[in-house]
Amino acid sequence: MKLIKEFPNIDRDWTIFLDRDGTINQLLPNRYVKTVDEFKFIPGAKKAINLFSQRFKYVIIVTNQQGIGKELMTHKNLAEIHNFLDAEISGNGGRIDQIFYCPHLEVFNPACRKPNIGMAYQALENFPDIDFRKSIMVGDSSCDIEFGNRLKMYSVWIQNSQNKEKVDPNMIVSSLDELAMYLT
Repeated sequence: MKLIKEFPNIDRDWTIFLDRDGTINQLLPNRYVKTVDEFKFIPGAKKAINLFSQRFKYVIIVTNQQGIGKELMTHKNLAEIHNFLDAEISGNGGRIDQIFYCPHLEVFNPACRKPNIGMAYQALENFPDIDFRKSIMVGDSSCDIEFGNRLKMYSVWIQNSQNKEKVDPNMIVSSLDELAMYLT
């Protein structure tokens, strides 16, 4: 863990935004998670989300899913994966308040695709009491960190052997589990 900027006291008014692939589930290099069978939790992720559920007012997932735009999967396939994810988390004592995703191709630069902030404003529509300055964005790519930084959130980068990007987070961790241990 590397703390770059000190976190303020986090109370139950805070929201945590989580990326999905490479943060909650194992990233498939050069591939998309298209089925429930391909979705594998990163060790410690379920436990971490359970702890986040106790600590934060909202636990929200924001994920780019251009596999739909590439016609490699359907909205129904993604719903099955997200239903599985939600069931596993709730069965472990945690909760996910909502999952937002952007199905569009990166080339079109849609407002919903991170690092653009459209999914954050979708979350704000559903949960009007979210305060982005009392929010944390956690992800494993530069677009996740930029998303959080654009909204003045605290940003946490999950650094692994696959991501060598240059990022400007407030904290660097190796896993959700490591972040959960720090925050609880």
